[in-house]
Amino acid sequence: MTQPDNNGPVSSSGAGERVTVAVYAPDPILHVGVVHQLRQRPEIELVDAADGAQVSLVAVDSVDDETAALLYRLRHDSSTRTGLVVGTFESGDALQRAIECGVTAVLRRSEADQDQLLRLVLAIANGEGMLPGDLLAKLLDHVGSLQRSALDPHAVSLSTLTAREADMLRLVSEGLDTAEIARKTSYSERTVKNVLHEIITRLHLRNRTHAVGYALRNGLI
Repeated sequence: MTQPDNNGPVSSSGAGERVTVAVYAPDPILHVGVVHQLRQRPEIELVDAADGAQVSLVAVDSVDDETAALLYRLRHDSSTRTGLVVGTFESGDALQRAIECGVTAVLRRSEADQDQLLRLVLAIANGEGMLPGDLLAKLLDHVGSLQRSALDPHAVSLSTLTAREADMLRLVSEGLDTAEIARKTSYSERTVKNVLHEIITRLHLRNRTHAVGYALRNGLI
C-alpha cells in the first residue's frame, strides 16, 4: 500500500471512462458530504448500491461490528472493490480487521477533501492500495506483535477473542439464545448476531456450537 501523493495531476483509470461509485454511510450528513464532493468530479459516476459499482466507498466514524459486517458482505461481491473513509482506528486490531474484510484503501475523514477522495477512488478502481504512512506503521507493528506472540509458547493464541466475544460465546455455551444474550449483555439482538457471525467467519467455523467447542478446546472461554 502506498501513502497518498499530494502532488501531481489526478488521472482516471482510462481516458474518457467514468468510475462508478456507491457510497455507504450510516450518518446521513456524512453521506451527503461525501456524495456532494464526488458529484462535482467528471471522473465519477455515482450509483445506488443495488445497481452495482466498481468502487464501494464506506464512510464511518470507526470500524464497529455493523461496519465490519458491511465490509465483509462487500468483500464477497466480486464486482466491486472497497475503500474506507474513517474517523479513527481505536487499535491496530481494528485496522487489521478492516484489511481482512477486503478494504484496499483507507483515508482519514479529516483529510477527505475532494481531491483526496478522488485519489482514493481512482486508486481503488485501478486495483491499487492506499494507506497513510502512520497507519501502515501501526498495521505492521500490530502484525509483528501477533507474530511474536505466535512464537512464544506462553503467549495467547493468535485466534483470540475480545472480552465481548468471549462473554457472548460463554452465554451460548450456557444454552442462551440470541434474545436472552441481548438482554443479558444489554446489546441489541442484531449486534449479538453480528458478533457471533464475525467469530464464526473469522475462525472458519461452521456454526455457534462449533465456535463454542473451538473456544473451549483452546482455552478462550
